[in-house]
Amino acid sequence: MLNIDRIDTVFLACGITDLRKNIDGLSTIVQTQFNLDPFEKALFVFCNRQMDKIKILHFDEGFWLYYHRLERNKFKWPMSKEEALKVSVEELRWLLKGYEVRTISKFKPVTERNYY
Repeated sequence: MLNIDRIDTVFLACGITDLRKNIDGLSTIVQTQFNLDPFEKALFVFCNRQMDKIKILHFDEGFWLYYHRLERNKFKWPMSKEEALKVSVEELRWLLKGYEVRTISKFKPVTERNYY
């Protein structure tokens, strides 16, 4: 079973991934496309085109591949870049609960006004 509390880093593969890929295919994406080490103490999370399924690649004395499917909802998956987005474990929990992890704020930055 996945124990998120023992994980240091989480990388989200922004955009869509062909989830027909197995452990070898996903670890190749991690190495070639993202230039990351799949043997690192991290989770690598991938999402499908319909945004209702994810796969999580994890190395812990061997590779683990976790699969999660939503029946009625969709993940709020970041689609902004073709790279790995580093997020915290807490942000992964939010994403799995259906909340959105934003890469760019939808609000304009607040600037100080001088009235003098």
